[in-house]
Amino acid sequence: MGMTMTQKILAAHAGLSEVRAGQLIRAKLDLVLGNDITTPVAINEFEAAGFDKVFDKSKIAMVMDHFAPNKDIKSATQCKQCRTFAKRFDIDNYYDVGAMGIEHALLPEKGLVGPGEAVIGADSHTCTYGALGAFSTGVGSTDLGAAMATGETWFKIPSAIKVYLTGEMKPYVSGKDVILTLIGMIGVDGARYQSLEFAGPGVANLTIYDRLTIANMAIEAGAKNGIFPVDDVTRAYVEGRVNRPWTAYEADEDAEYERTVEIDLSKIECTVAYPHLPENAHPASEGKDIAIDQIVIGSCTNGQLADMAAAAAVLKGKHLAPGVRGIVIPATQSVYRECMRLGYTDIFLDAGCIVSTPTCGPCLGGHMGILAAGERCVSTTNRNFVGRMGHVDSEVYLASPAVAAASGIAGHIAHPEEVL
Repeated sequence: MGMTMTQKILAAHAGLSEVRAGQLIRAKLDLVLGNDITTPVAINEFEAAGFDKVFDKSKIAMVMDHFAPNKDIKSATQCKQCRTFAKRFDIDNYYDVGAMGIEHALLPEKGLVGPGEAVIGADSHTCTYGALGAFSTGVGSTDLGAAMATGETWFKIPSAIKVYLTGEMKPYVSGKDVILTLIGMIGVDGARYQSLEFAGPGVANLTIYDRLTIANMAIEAGAKNGIFPVDDVTRAYVEGRVNRPWTAYEADEDAEYERTVEIDLSKIECTVAYPHLPENAHPASEGKDIAIDQIVIGSCTNGQLADMAAAAAVLKGKHLAPGVRGIVIPATQSVYRECMRLGYTDIFLDAGCIVSTPTCGPCLGGHMGILAAGERCVSTTNRNFVGRMGHVDSEVYLASPAVAAASGIAGHIAHPEEVL
């Protein structure tokens, strides 16, 4: 029996000719990632274990993005601990205020992840890098601490679900609508500890940013990882970014899948996930009776330049409805600069939005957009659990940048065509 993409990558990193679902392996890692919340715990474990060196200072990335710029004394202390550790071991890829971005947008942008590589991060949305044909997954801080010292970790080989894509998306439909539709179909535990492997002719019609969004939210279906084949779209993105050899793995024709889910992209509508689970998917056109208080456009899921462009196209010449707050967060410094160069920043400001430095802040209810009791937000983030963005009696509706922008203008959940 053949192997899936994920299984081939893990076999190669374990030095094995083949692996099977359920098998336990020890694999070498190409990159180990932590942020300002998870790295301090990993550092504590690293030091408690008596480690006195890191495995490779060029293969550790530390990004201060969740509570940075620091919102309080505790967050400042956490960042200082990371900063001190990075200086002690001369970590090459340490990113702080002024140089940082939201980690899962920053690492691909900087070329720190390439096709065929194995990456772990102490953040559940590390699965984002499957968009580039890499195996990437989230781990706990203890595993991160050990990996910083050894460059290895253990995995149970996942079984897989094939997501077979056909067709081409309609106007205003994006990767966010695709993944919300998929999660709506299979549920938040529909791919538990499995690999979501995307295939089919429809893949070619997805931009790299669509793929980054889809892979980012694989964890919201319970998946161990999400992964896309390496094609011309992938190669165009990594060219000039990834300056080291990389390998494009392909699933064998006789690879074993638990099941196949077929999606015709042309039939997907602009989609919104209602509270309090990403699986609670509904057409955006059905939300006219749901008044909102805030929109958030950004995050590791939808903070790329393409996301800013989609939001700007809807907001141009328009203004947010009375009483609606708009928060726009470009995911990296580069995206921020391009927003200014292309005039998007002016569009956002003219529409009544604020534009923030890169931060995860509102996504996890940290800062920069906390909701009070009874408030509703349409957000391009990835989770809408109870209390995710603030008070337990607030509500988060997940949507694409185009839908979030349209909803801000309408004052209720809206399809972009309603306001254009």
